[in-house]
Amino acid sequence: MSAQNQKASGVIGAIGGMLGLSALAGVLVTVMVTPALAVSSMAASNTIGIFEGLPEYIKINEQTQRNVLYAQETDDPADGYRQIAIVFAEDREEVAWDEVSQFVKDATVAGEDRRFYDHGGVDLQGIVRAAIGNVTSGGVQSGASTLTMQLVKNIFVNESLKAETEEDRDRLYAEAQEQSLERKLKEAKLAIGLEKEYTKDEILLAYLNLANFGGNTYGIQAAAQQYFGVDAIDLTIAQAASLIAIVQYPNERSLETPDNYASNQERRDYIIRTMASEGYITEAERDEALAIAVDEEFVNLSERQSGCIAANRNAQQFCDYVVKNIKNLESLGATEEERLDNWRLGGYEIYTTLNFKLQAAAQKKVRENVPTRSTILNIGSVATSVEVGTGRILTMAQNRPFNDSQTPKQGQTAVNYATDRDYGGSSGFQVGSTYKIFALVEWLKQGRGLNEVVDASRFELNQAAFLDTCDDGGGPWGGPWKFKNSGGAGGAAMSVFNATVNSVNSAYASIAEQLDQCQIRAAAESLGVHRADGDPLETNPSAVLGTNNIAPLTMAAAFAGIANGGVFCEPIAVDRIVDRDGVELDGQTQDCRRAMTAEVAAATAAPMATVITGGTATASNIGDGVPIIGKTGSTDSFNQTWMVGSTRKVATAVWVGNVKGQVSMLNYPGGSGIRHIIFRGIMAEANRQYGGGGFPAPPANLLAGSGVKLPGDVIGMTQEQAKSLLEGLGLRFEVAGQVDSALEAGRVATMSFSPGTLLARGTIVKVSISRGNLVELPNVVGQLYDDAVAALNSAGFTNVSEACVVIPVDGDPGQDGIVTAQNPAGGAKIKYERTIQLTVSRVVCS
Repeated sequence: MSAQNQKASGVIGAIGGMLGLSALAGVLVTVMVTPALAVSSMAASNTIGIFEGLPEYIKINEQTQRNVLYAQETDDPADGYRQIAIVFAEDREEVAWDEVSQFVKDATVAGEDRRFYDHGGVDLQGIVRAAIGNVTSGGVQSGASTLTMQLVKNIFVNESLKAETEEDRDRLYAEAQEQSLERKLKEAKLAIGLEKEYTKDEILLAYLNLANFGGNTYGIQAAAQQYFGVDAIDLTIAQAASLIAIVQYPNERSLETPDNYASNQERRDYIIRTMASEGYITEAERDEALAIAVDEEFVNLSERQSGCIAANRNAQQFCDYVVKNIKNLESLGATEEERLDNWRLGGYEIYTTLNFKLQAAAQKKVRENVPTRSTILNIGSVATSVEVGTGRILTMAQNRPFNDSQTPKQGQTAVNYATDRDYGGSSGFQVGSTYKIFALVEWLKQGRGLNEVVDASRFELNQAAFLDTCDDGGGPWGGPWKFKNSGGAGGAAMSVFNATVNSVNSAYASIAEQLDQCQIRAAAESLGVHRADGDPLETNPSAVLGTNNIAPLTMAAAFAGIANGGVFCEPIAVDRIVDRDGVELDGQTQDCRRAMTAEVAAATAAPMATVITGGTATASNIGDGVPIIGKTGSTDSFNQTWMVGSTRKVATAVWVGNVKGQVSMLNYPGGSGIRHIIFRGIMAEANRQYGGGGFPAPPANLLAGSGVKLPGDVIGMTQEQAKSLLEGLGLRFEVAGQVDSALEAGRVATMSFSPGTLLARGTIVKVSISRGNLVELPNVVGQLYDDAVAALNSAGFTNVSEACVVIPVDGDPGQDGIVTAQNPAGGAKIKYERTIQLTVSRVVCS
């Protein structure tokens, strides 16, 4: 007898002597380990130690399930909710025993473990075959694995998918799939433990809910929907057998590609025949099922519904934002790690803040007006809205469809332009003049007034004159700062109110010059404003004109804080959560805080309302009777354009511009007005749903503020007297030069502002000093020409000329030689050398 036959005979003898499962460890060592030892020289004591060191059993834990995201249909929760996305680590929907077709249960037993209901977790006949095969092959075969042992392996595979790092996932997955003697021993003992703790039906159901059916499809329900478009309860014999055919070799037999159809049918037909031979189906049912080919007609492949790439096309970016906020949902766990683990386990219903009807309107407006790509520039657009008083995000629309796969199509992107880099990948965009509002807030916080006048005539300032007390702002500053106004706006004097309405850069440069740049930043931060890339807000003087890169969502929330009477609310995306057990959990807690007094908020809103009705944003005026405040913004090169505004109920930020590059939006057809079209369309729908109310009037003290009326008696003062008076009033004094004047030389002849102007403290008043060289011209009209010339000469004016006018035929000849007019007129103050022209009536002009 050969050595091989001697070993096989010894195996069978050992099995015959087994009295029960209590001796299984010894049996396993005898029938599985002993042949392997002959090949591998493994020490038996080490193997037994591994086996005995295992726990008695592992639990069939809750399996990963789908997480479903919902949006509110309208502003009214009573209108219900709409599913917008399904997100899961594994495409799985756990089902109960009575939700699975009997054909599936029979096909599983027939195809994977015919003695499933007879053994205690380990199939001794299978072990014998595997042991003999191990001797001949020199390896460890998989034929000895029962359904229960496969379930053990699948549990370990599933647990590996929950690992935090890709490295840990790969390691644990490899360990779970390892075909080794040690792994078989572990599976065997743990399978025995499972059989003691759970019924056969519980084990079979767990296997069906856990098994991989190719790709990211796990569990019989997801597989039935993915490949046949039906529920697991409705699977036919052929469909059930075809799905079970996948589980041994998912990559080679899944129905995702026609390349696998032949391999799947070969295994499927074997399972169908076994079902008949085991008495699960009749011969007629067998033949009918076998007659069905595995082909395109048989398979009804559904589009994948996993992840935000498969979300409702109107809510893809918002879905991605919610998923990236899971780590912040405190009701899912005490730590970020625990929340993410629970999310991967799944089974949550997430009821978001999204207003689907308003979102659909926003997305429609954005996509109608901004293409996914352009030959002129790398164009992008976002519109996002938040609810005033709560911070609930109502819309998040983007021109480019979301695609976070490895192969996005042209015009698609995984970047969410509405949010910060940590929640969407964008670094934000320069916000232009919308940032001026935060300087206005700080101006009013300092007790300054809307009607105070600032100098808007300067277009180059010394940055060293700008105070900046921030340690991390980058200051102190120095060197010249040159800027310009858009559309020729400006002038020598302008109120802060009008400077806001008309968005005058030169006026706001003067405003910033009188404030601490660090405090302007603090005013912005009090309204939740921050850079999208996470860096501190820059505080250089030009920042007042909007050089910081900020996300649209941040700007919408900030303006909502102004509309909310100065109470800012952090943006939130989740209202409530329902877990897999039906328990309702908290969503994101509303986080609101007072950023400014109600009086300052009212004063800030006043010019912002006129921006809409008569300023730079009249194109955004809906005219439906709902008051709106707002502010436009654009960069120097006009490569980014903004419109941000709010009613008392909803705030919306619209950005249209360059994702990358510096191409002016003026080069794009209608480029400067697209933001207004989008804003107007969204807010019209928001007003229909939410309505709105009036904004409170600004308090009187914040109209005049601490302004100073410029006294008129400065004219005629000496330079020293004027300087002392103006600086004593809190103004600054500067001599602009000398002018011709009738005043005594050295006296103040003119000022850069009219007397009585309400000037902001700190404003520079430029004065001109008299040269004392102007003399009052005598009035000589009515005199004879010679007498008039004599009178002028006597007064010192020697440059006299005559303009002769002939007396009409019917005129008075007595007017001959009379001066009828003079230029300049009598009483004018002019220089002596000025030519005086006298108009003289003559009978005859020579």
